[in-house]
Amino acid sequence: HVQLVESGGGSVQAGESLRLSCVASGYTSGSGCMGWFRQVSGKEREGVASIDSDGETTYADSVKGRFIISRDNAKNSVYLQMNSLKLEDTAMYHCAVPYGGFWCIVSRFSVDFEGYWGQGTQVTVS
Repeated sequence: HVQLVESGGGSVQAGESLRLSCVASGYTSGSGCMGWFRQVSGKEREGVASIDSDGETTYADSVKGRFIISRDNAKNSVYLQMNSLKLEDTAMYHCAVPYGGFWCIVSRFSVDFEGYWGQGTQVTVS
């Protein structure tokens, strides 16, 4: 099984930045699709960003222009740079790898996601 471990979350003020990291094992990060979703307790999963093996990215409209997803295949890692954070960005953020399929787009990481995900890292904006 794929294992994913996130880090980098914390509590920040609105307008500040955070950089989340995810290290994958049992998976070659350059081989396919990876992404991030976020979830507030009791609410639906929301896909945040995706990145495919070629480095093509997609983003949720709510974070477009503020967040940047990237990957380092040599380190089996994926990152989420979050700038200009807003109160509504507060959530648990999870790194995720879908089981398969042709599409690597952010909508795959939403409510009906099927694949692997990590324990999450909490981001709180105030």
